[in-house]
Amino acid sequence: MSTPAHVEPQPEAPPARRFSLRQRLLLWLITWGGYLLIRGIGPTLRVELSLEEGALEGGFGLGVIGAFWHQCVIPAGWQWRRKPISVMISRSFDGEYITRILRKLGFGAVRGSSSRGGALALKGMHDELAAGRSVAFTIDGPRGPRFVAKPGPVLLARNTGCPIVCFHFGVADRWTLNSWDAMLIPKPFSRVCLRMARMIRVPPEADEQAIARFHSEMQQALDRVRDYAEAQVHSRASERSL
Repeated sequence: MSTPAHVEPQPEAPPARRFSLRQRLLLWLITWGGYLLIRGIGPTLRVELSLEEGALEGGFGLGVIGAFWHQCVIPAGWQWRRKPISVMISRSFDGEYITRILRKLGFGAVRGSSSRGGALALKGMHDELAAGRSVAFTIDGPRGPRFVAKPGPVLLARNTGCPIVCFHFGVADRWTLNSWDAMLIPKPFSRVCLRMARMIRVPPEADEQAIARFHSEMQQALDRVRDYAEAQVHSRASERSL
């Protein structure tokens, strides 16, 4: 009689969150307000794509792992609307309305974060890639620190063989919210520089030390594309003011 194979227990999905009447009303207002804002401003933006050597042609393709700062959710949501991309979003109240807005724009959502439901969320992202979709991380979310990358994409890249693609939206004319992430809201007709970093591939045999090196490489790529995109839009703005 054969011995049954050992089966690793799968993380259980947390129960669906219940919202109060006030929260449900706020979710409805913020969801529709955010969606209509993006739909109104998005078509007016003048987006210029800039690629590092070794970047994915065309920017964002199938079967890739995108990584970007939380503050760029609005221009990213417009740029890649109705694409087969699923985004990891926290189970917080803020994450709930971001999920609802992005779903209206055609994105998938995998709920969880580094602080809540991380193992289950990474499995969900793995499943999305296995199904032929792409995934994306707001990599300093859900609550910062701002511009400090979490390691999730590196672990996912090692386990799936999919490349990491870091990018940033530099917005010339914008409103900046007084929030932990300094969320960017582009002003109508603003010029936007979308800078894409060269792809990062993590070998399946990468050990703990290698994971740390690739994590550092990803952080550097995110910093590099942010510095480039912001410098581009601000230099153009300075030229116009002369």
